[in-house]
Amino acid sequence: VADAVLVASEKMPDSTPTIRGYDFAQGVDYPALLNSMMTTGFQASSFGQAVEEIKRMISWRLSQDSLDKTRSGEEDLPEPERANVRCKIFLGFTSNLVSAGVRETIKYLFQNCMVDCAVTTAGGIEEDLIKCLAPTYMGDFHLDGRDLRQRGLNRIGNMLVPNDNYCKFEDWIMPILDQMLKEQLEEGITWTPSKVIWRLGKEIDNEDSICYWAYKNKIPIFCPAITDGSIGDMLYFHTFKNPGLIVDLVQDIRRMNDEAVHASPRKTGMIILGGG
Repeated sequence: VADAVLVASEKMPDSTPTIRGYDFAQGVDYPALLNSMMTTGFQASSFGQAVEEIKRMISWRLSQDSLDKTRSGEEDLPEPERANVRCKIFLGFTSNLVSAGVRETIKYLFQNCMVDCAVTTAGGIEEDLIKCLAPTYMGDFHLDGRDLRQRGLNRIGNMLVPNDNYCKFEDWIMPILDQMLKEQLEEGITWTPSKVIWRLGKEIDNEDSICYWAYKNKIPIFCPAITDGSIGDMLYFHTFKNPGLIVDLVQDIRRMNDEAVHASPRKTGMIILGGG
């Protein structure tokens, strides 16, 4: 019976990591804390794997790989230049992260050119810009929706956004849309979502903004569903006040795909944050 209940254990390979978390008695050492995630278990180990993958993205240089003359763009690179070719990092993030305080972390990545290309939702753009015009407040997950509506407040999880914030956004963006239409008609500019985002980043002129640093450092942010939010409402209202503005999504789809298709000889990495 004992043999049936407690089957003899096989010997674990000597290389098998053992579970051990971070010991705060050693003080706060952030690199060591992150490294310890790998052996903490459960989701912490998945987080640790993500940390290691991002380290690979950051540290990789083309000079670490043997020369591959069949790889596009590599055959004519002298050895010193190969050491300067880095991994091309794509970032995807959802709007709730921008509504929350993760916005400041994402802004840091753009400010310091730590990503090369990004994709987000309409909310990821407008929430960033609206926060430059008025604050988002702490609330509670369990606040009554009917009561909030009567008070002119919108709930995003446990955060509150007054209706006035969206009114300020409309007052700010409408003259910009007017000017963009003028440039479209007079200068032949073809607007795409990524060009619109850069323009809004330029106009907001606020160092707290993700869009500002994307414009400043010429990091493209693609938003295929740019009309799926308050920006879409503004574009709709604008068609009544001053019709004719065109935002070409197809041109951006090609540009977005080309960011990956023509990345060679660079390796590419992808970081995707958020979900719903």
